[in-house]
Amino acid sequence: MKATDPHRAILIGAGKSLPGEMRGRFEPCRGEPAFDPEEVARIADLIRMPEDAVFEDPLLERVVRNGLAHIETTFQGDHPKYGVGTYAREEHDGFPPTIISAVDALTLWGMTAKAERLFGYWLENFVRPDGTIRYYGPSLSEYGQLLTSGLRMMERGCGAEWLKKAAGPLGRIAAHLQCLVTNGGRAQLAPGIPEADESAAVATYFHNNAWIVRGLKDWANLPNVIGSNNASGYKQCADALREVLLEAIGGAWPGDQGEWWLRPTVEAAARPENVTASRLGSYTNYRYWPELLSSGALPRNWMERIVKARLDSGGQFCGVTRFEDRLDDWPLMNHMEGLLALGMADDFRLCLWGHIHLHQAEGHLTAYEQVSLPPGRRAADYCLPCQLTAARALGRLRISA
Repeated sequence: MKATDPHRAILIGAGKSLPGEMRGRFEPCRGEPAFDPEEVARIADLIRMPEDAVFEDPLLERVVRNGLAHIETTFQGDHPKYGVGTYAREEHDGFPPTIISAVDALTLWGMTAKAERLFGYWLENFVRPDGTIRYYGPSLSEYGQLLTSGLRMMERGCGAEWLKKAAGPLGRIAAHLQCLVTNGGRAQLAPGIPEADESAAVATYFHNNAWIVRGLKDWANLPNVIGSNNASGYKQCADALREVLLEAIGGAWPGDQGEWWLRPTVEAAARPENVTASRLGSYTNYRYWPELLSSGALPRNWMERIVKARLDSGGQFCGVTRFEDRLDDWPLMNHMEGLLALGMADDFRLCLWGHIHLHQAEGHLTAYEQVSLPPGRRAADYCLPCQLTAARALGRLRISA
């Protein structure tokens, strides 16, 4: 199938003219703000940017400040909220990507003390004594991402005392994951929930196990917290699980390089005509493939093949993610992490500007979880992980420069 992001070929090489080219092609996103824009702007203006922060366009600094300000307006004190409207309901409070994205954004932009406070509250209130998450549908990938968040906190300057306290709940998560993937001393792929909306669709998902590999490996890089002997055991477990995972993916993906469909599970799954033609295909494109890319568990040639599959199967529009008949972008940062690791800078910029123009409302920059296709209209409520996509992407560029 021919690549079906109809604007990529023209926009990919636009360079600094990319924002203007995009504005000339599409209606900007429009909708009501999630919070009072004047209050958001007041908070944003008070944020101190790192001294080495440089932006190619003034709008990008505003997007970063706006995203970070929305953490304060969305959370209720230290208590997390996913978004507004339906997403403000109490059952969504423990959704792990809310705290994962907030911690990532805050630490990328030097707001470590706030990250310590919010993450500490979340770990204390949403991790049970047995290491499971107090939420109705956590994916196994989210467990691994929480462990990686602990390593990121350390690498980005959090205090040793905070890390020692956080080691309790994080250690319970790590032990829970190790137990899931160890059977008589041998590594095995773990079945589990892939995504909260699909909590009934338990199966053996590749993205879940890829992030267990990553999470356990990153946890093993904190030996001063968990002890060198335990760290070695977690690393061995991660390495053994990765071998099993890669063998399983190799068995599921046809050797023909022209075949774009990589099913998301060890279990058989029907191949859709295009990736958004079925519910499973849409979720694969929107979250399961991107999390495989960001896990770091795949060899480079398989990462490149997933990026190509997204294009060849109709999974992208102007850099952003297609889901069934609309655009849905809060997990886009996972795809962008893969692009950054592959050195695909032009595609990274296309995703960044596509997200800003198509998912963030003109003027007040509120980011909606879903927008219409053709673009221009809000299709679902505001959510914080979507609001933080551009801030996280630009933070990644800054630290990788």
